[in-house]
Amino acid sequence: MRTWVATGILSLQASLSLAADLPEPATRADFPTPGATSVLLGRDLFFDPILSGNRNISCASCHHPDHASADGLSLNVGEGGIGHGKTRRATPENPPRTLVPRNAPALFNLGAQEFKALFHDGRVEIDASQRFGVRLPKGQHLERPLPLLAAQALMPMVAPNEMAGQPGENPVADLVAQGQITGHSGAWQAIAARVARIPDYRRRFEWLNGRGEPIHITDIARVIAAFITYEFRATDSPFDAFLMGDDTALNNDQLRGMSLFYGKAGCASCHSGPFQTDHQFHALGVPQIGPGKGHGPKGHADHGRGYVTGKPQDRYRFRTPSLRNVALTAPYGHSGAYSDLGDMIRHHLDPETALAEYIGLEKATLPQHGLPGPHDPAMRDFDEVLAISQAITIDLPPLNGSEIDALIAFLHALTDPISTKGRLGPPETVPSGLPVDNGTADPS
Repeated sequence: MRTWVATGILSLQASLSLAADLPEPATRADFPTPGATSVLLGRDLFFDPILSGNRNISCASCHHPDHASADGLSLNVGEGGIGHGKTRRATPENPPRTLVPRNAPALFNLGAQEFKALFHDGRVEIDASQRFGVRLPKGQHLERPLPLLAAQALMPMVAPNEMAGQPGENPVADLVAQGQITGHSGAWQAIAARVARIPDYRRRFEWLNGRGEPIHITDIARVIAAFITYEFRATDSPFDAFLMGDDTALNNDQLRGMSLFYGKAGCASCHSGPFQTDHQFHALGVPQIGPGKGHGPKGHADHGRGYVTGKPQDRYRFRTPSLRNVALTAPYGHSGAYSDLGDMIRHHLDPETALAEYIGLEKATLPQHGLPGPHDPAMRDFDEVLAISQAITIDLPPLNGSEIDALIAFLHALTDPISTKGRLGPPETVPSGLPVDNGTADPS
């Protein structure tokens, strides 16, 4: 960290003495440098529905460049849906059984070397005690060494509500239901075998791995991670320019908001470092909407980090997200409960009251999914709401409306315009021949 002291840098109409411990600017040196062959191959696989059980959904269906690497929804229609972004909906002939229970997080900067845990609950994390140094959820393990982001990329492929599908729909889903995920006869290798049967993919992996080398699921995950690292690196915001010495990069409101963020408002107590995250887990009391993760006596709770660690004190804690491009990545919170950035800030300032007053789903953005409700069972359960409230760990000072507006202005200064649409964007076609934006095909 370095200390900046700036005085008199505002316009003649206002003056503000700014003294704050600011992070070093984020740079390309914070990231590995993927090769072009890996990035382009990873792009095709990221947009190719071939990785899903029913061949009808891709990584990009929930993490699309047109939607700031996410989908613009509080909770997504995963497997069984069609389209992407706010227009995604259930297919009438094969609708999903439920919404995906957590908000699809943005992918910005997840390839940076400082990230040690991924997903809202950190269930994929660096752990020296584990084989190859990465911990995966119970019942799964790495078969070959992988960087953290690549290990994370393995997970959605075998999640029934995300990409795998339900038992009886396709062979991959059947293997997942039987607990056969790893090994030569597991679901991951069944997906890899699909990819290997496509000549263009087989040839391009041979360029990387050598002629005759079989394609392994970790090869697929590795190039997808290379694409994400390149495509969604966000290090060229006005805030970065300011940290690099350009005193004109931020306007007066943004400077005031920066002073609050790193001072009185206390935001940097959790949103620290070059990517505005301490990589820790905190209980904010965000309203629990959607089906939940099956936790608690009634099954509609989400215990977050507590389910991963098994520690009661970790219940309802979730990973501090990076704030890069945050102004574009609504809805917010692990459940996507807030669609407005100002509402999310106000929740931080008085989480107990905000939780108690969260009535209905007006502040969320749900898809036109056609699934039977209610879609907020946890919020209709007094005991569950009380448990969420009692777990809250943050305590921030009050702010007035003008100060909140200034914070919002500063958060907009964290937008990197180069990264918001992705550096490459989607390919026109993919080697499988399946529709790029999520189509339908007969499983086999």
